[in-house]
Amino acid sequence: MSDHIPAPIPDGRVAVSGKNYIPDSKGNLVPVELVAPEALLEDETVRRIAGYGVALSEQVARFKAHTFEDLGAFEALLAQEYGAGKGGAKGNKTFMSFDGLWKVQVQVADHIDFGPQLQIAKELVDECLNEWSADSRPEIRALITRAFNTDKAGQINRSEIFMLLRLEIDDPRWKEAMRAIRDAMRIVGSKTYVRLYRRAEHDAPWEAVSIDLAKV
Repeated sequence: MSDHIPAPIPDGRVAVSGKNYIPDSKGNLVPVELVAPEALLEDETVRRIAGYGVALSEQVARFKAHTFEDLGAFEALLAQEYGAGKGGAKGNKTFMSFDGLWKVQVQVADHIDFGPQLQIAKELVDECLNEWSADSRPEIRALITRAFNTDKAGQINRSEIFMLLRLEIDDPRWKEAMRAIRDAMRIVGSKTYVRLYRRAEHDAPWEAVSIDLAKV
């Protein structure tokens, strides 16, 4: 962590008639002298960490904004010079340092939801399963079960649904079910990600420069 000391998180204490209070989790004001020392120490520790965390979050936000501004300015120059930007499939782009040791990738990820055709697909797939012998294709049965099972939020398993589409099964109902799944797909939004990579030498593998707290 940098030696830079961020702005501290306010300690939350309130002075009333010359006496210091600190609000508890329900908003009740508790005299500071009545709060256990370990609770005060925990409060101080959390607020100190929060101060660094908020500063870091703001720094990452500034990094992202500056990155897109810098890349946008560079692409504007390209467009002015050549009449085109540095585009890629679905807006995906790669920018490389001259020595080939650093690269910045901009990736656009679509958010996909499924329409009512998915229920038709499930019914057709269930028909196939009912007619296939009970001891055949157990791995496909397991995959189908996982694909159409919903999580606690009522969301289906998208990755498993996409795996179904890669299966080659010569059954008209299966093919019709896969067509229904494709028709059910709807792009409901997209998100743009920027990733930084480096390598020590030209023949070395690329290593991501992590800006994810869980991966540092």
